[in-house]
Amino acid sequence: MADYIPSPIQWVREQVELYEGSGGTQGTTLRDTGMPVIIVTNTGSRSGAIRKTPLMRVKDGDRYVLVGSMGGAPKNPVWVYNLRANPDVEVRDGTEVHAMRVREVQGEGERAQLWAAAVAAFPPYAEYQERTTRTIPVFVAEPA
Repeated sequence: MADYIPSPIQWVREQVELYEGSGGTQGTTLRDTGMPVIIVTNTGSRSGAIRKTPLMRVKDGDRYVLVGSMGGAPKNPVWVYNLRANPDVEVRDGTEVHAMRVREVQGEGERAQLWAAAVAAFPPYAEYQERTTRTIPVFVAEPA
């Protein structure tokens, strides 16, 4: 089994530690916003190491919508490349853990529907898209 490498970003590392260390009963919201997050465990595209990323909790039935916004930064978050290379992930939603497979959603049909769901769950996504020239990647995680 690959080694887990915690994020170099302190708040991300601390959020994952609190969330997982409590069995999913603490650290389940994004810092001081009170908005729910999930933890996505993925495999590094270059390192092959285990990575854990807190993302906004956006549900569509039994699926999760994963948005690579990085606050509207000019480049994608590293986890986007991890998911493109290794689509098998684990999603921790509170105390539940699900084996899932992701796929990137392209085009206007399904992507537009999932983007609308993401913005409804976390309105800053709309502002993040306005801030950047890149199209923010959208993935859907479905039961494996």
